[in-house]
Amino acid sequence: MNKRTLEEQRIEFSNQKFVATPLAGLIVWTIIGLIGLFFSDFIAVWSIFIGTGSIVYLAMFISKFTGENFLDKTKPKNEFDKLFFFTVGQALLAYSIAIPFFIIDYSSLPMTVGILTGLMWLPFSWIINHWVGIFHAIFRTTIVLVLWYLLPEYRFIAIPFAIVVMYIITIGILKKRRKRKKWES
Repeated sequence: MNKRTLEEQRIEFSNQKFVATPLAGLIVWTIIGLIGLFFSDFIAVWSIFIGTGSIVYLAMFISKFTGENFLDKTKPKNEFDKLFFFTVGQALLAYSIAIPFFIIDYSSLPMTVGILTGLMWLPFSWIINHWVGIFHAIFRTTIVLVLWYLLPEYRFIAIPFAIVVMYIITIGILKKRRKRKKWES
């Protein structure tokens, strides 16, 4: 049995595309923003809970078409895949912070969920040894917080669409990073 070192596994993990998960986030937050635009806040709240809870499942589905195939049982086990799924679990546990604030002020939901679920990008940055996750987490947190204060009447619209813009930028950076890695090898 050929045992790979953690560094070899990290390099292997870092060479992936990383398109499926941000693409799933982009799709879900777009739907959430559209629901915020056309439906009541009550429906928008449910779209945030249901939508953000389904991003990981949508990413698993999309991964079959991006070549990432998260559920491929033939791939060798990689500790960083496991670590990444722990960050997904961390994002889900963040609802324990979002829900009490939501109960006090339902309009806090786009901010708390938007920020807390975006924090998983920080460890991702460390894993792949690239600044994209730090960029995503910091700018996402900043823009969500600013919009929450500046546009209180449009929190269920402005915040989701700001997150969509962050995903578009992040996907572009990830694609450029991948092209650069191919060119360097």
